This record gives sequence, structure tokens and C-alpha cells, in this order.
Amino acid sequence: MSINADTKIATLLKANPDALEAIISISSKFTKLRNPLLRRIMASRTTIAMASKIGACTAEDFFEKLQPLGFIINKEYTKLDTAAEQEIPSWMQQIDAANVTELDVRGMLESGEDPFRLITKTIQPMAAGCILKLINTFEPVPLILLLGKQGFEAYNHSISKDLVHTYFYKKEITKNAEMTANTNPSAWDEQLKYFENKLQTIDVRHLPMPQPMLTILAALDNLPTQQALYVIHKRIPVFLLPELADRNMTYRVKEVAEGEVYLLIFKEDNDSANH
Repeated sequence: MSINADTKIATLLKANPDALEAIISISSKFTKLRNPLLRRIMASRTTIAMASKIGACTAEDFFEKLQPLGFIINKEYTKLDTAAEQEIPSWMQQIDAANVTELDVRGMLESGEDPFRLITKTIQPMAAGCILKLINTFEPVPLILLLGKQGFEAYNHSISKDLVHTYFYKKEITKNAEMTANTNPSAWDEQLKYFENKLQTIDVRHLPMPQPMLTILAALDNLPTQQALYVIHKRIPVFLLPELADRNMTYRVKEVAEGEVYLLIFKEDNDSANH
């Protein structure tokens, strides 16, 4: 398989599982890839160039480790411009300390813990106009991409080689038109009728974070064509929705009561999406 700096980490891992330990050996900052949920979400969005920036290494370091595994290195690749200065956004110039929540995840990363759950818990109740200041040892490129789909703008300020402050600003957004359509009761009823006798059901309410999302993604990986996944959840899993879009899947939601939400997830095609 031919690779370059634009090759996704997920592509490497799929082509050769041994690439996981090879990548981890490049930098201790990659040990978080051992977390299955983080690997599923972030590896699909992160290129070698992006990972090089996170790990304070180079694409050549990746090539050196991956070539013995049978990967063919294509030297004609796009280099990530790490020298370019990020323009300071207007919301950073008018920052109000009262609206800033600070979260230092360096200790968690050093101990091998995944801070994703804590970050999610911190930003979920944030109102528009508020800012999360994330203190980290690297620029969290995949997290920036993920939260960007949730209505957050990001700004990085590198203090030193191993200290980066990333600011996530929650924009003022109206209710998403897609979400409005997908939570419409008639949309739920029509879609449920269409997939009658073609459902796989899972209940993730009892699972601790981040197992619900991991369980749903695993079930979707094995979902037969023309079937839908019926999920019983405690809440609308907002961080799952961008993953569904990336997989060309759509969903319907039925909010039954506090702490009880039903989701219908299926592959989007002309027939199923029009019911």
C-alpha cells in the first residue's frame, strides 16, 4: 500500500494492525490510540501530517516506522505548514474571563487516561458565547474538527513545546434544521413502519461513558444492508451525529421521557430516507 503525509491513520491501521504499535513507538502522545473509542473517532479524521503536529515529530518519522511493515512511501506528499500563524479571531480579542471554563488535561494524559469524557461533560452545558480553555501538551487537531461540527470555533496558543492552550468558543446557533426534521414525530413513525421486521435493537442506557457510543459504532459496523439499528439511550448522543454523516447514515429520534430516548439509525438511500 502506498502512503503519504495525507494518509489517514485509520487507513494505516486497517491495512496493517501492527501499525498501531509502530505509531505509538514514535511518540508517547500517541498512546491514547489504544483507547478503542478515541481510535474509532479520531483516527478516521487524522492524517500523518496532522499526527506529526500532535506528536511533535515529522512525517519522515512515520515513514521510517511504517516502511518495514510493507508500506510504500510516496515522497510526493503535502506537508502541513506548522509555521503559519493562526489569525486571532474577534471573540478572542473580546474575551471575558467570567465566560471562560478552564480544563487542564495534562495530568490525565500523563497517567494514560482519556480526557474525552471529561471534555464532553464540560462543554455539554455551556451556553452560546462561553469558552472552554483546554490546557494540553499538544494541539488537539482531531478534537478541533469534532467540536467544529458541534458549533465550536477554536483558537490555539502555543506557550511552549509541551504546553498549548486551545480555546473553544461556542457560537450562537439556532436549532439545526436537520435535527428538527429528524425529531419530528411523524418522521419517526414513518421510518419505524418502513423498517418493520428489519430492526436490530440495543439498549445502552446502563453503560458508562464512553461505552454507549462505542457500542453503537460497533453495531453499525455489522449492520446488514436494508436494516436499521434501534437504540435505547438516555440522551441524544450529539457526538455520534457527525460520525453518522461521515458514514452516509441518517437517523430519527423519539424523546420518550427524561433519561429515555429512542434512535433509529440506518443507511441513507432514496427509498429509506423518503419514508
